[in-house]
Amino acid sequence: MADPARARKLAVRIRQIVSAAIESQIKDPRLGMVTVTDARVTSDLREATVFYTVYGDDTQIADSARALTSATGVLRSTVGRQTGIKFVPTLTFVADIVPDTARELEEALERARHADAELARAREGARYAGDADPYRKPAEDDDEDDDDSAAPAARDAAGPADEPSDDMSVQTRSLP
Repeated sequence: MADPARARKLAVRIRQIVSAAIESQIKDPRLGMVTVTDARVTSDLREATVFYTVYGDDTQIADSARALTSATGVLRSTVGRQTGIKFVPTLTFVADIVPDTARELEEALERARHADAELARAREGARYAGDADPYRKPAEDDDEDDDDSAAPAARDAAGPADEPSDDMSVQTRSLP
């Protein structure tokens, strides 16, 4: 196992070498506008994965992938000459999907901004459907004498406390 810092440094160096070699050495007509975005090296320094993007449509992406696959040997020997390490890692080229994902996220954010703007326009002249103050308030009694006289009458109608009543009415009292 190599030091992880050494693997990161080698990955950066491989990214630089491969991008320069693609620009200057590889003359394949199938190769489009390729940008090397990242490189990763395994911890044992035996394999390197090079991530790239291609500017163009699907046919140009497929053609560039075939061109990079055919140029892998030339690029690996260039990496070996310029790094000077004992064992040159095998190169694997992988199309990078991060730019596509970033574009999709930007489109989703733009749709969300547009929906928020429409909602704000709809909210400008809106009013609440109910009352301005939707909370219940206790009823205010104007005459307190009626409450005092109603309570004994209700007790008398229920009958004595010892005798069970047939109507089984339940009396409740709420707090003011």
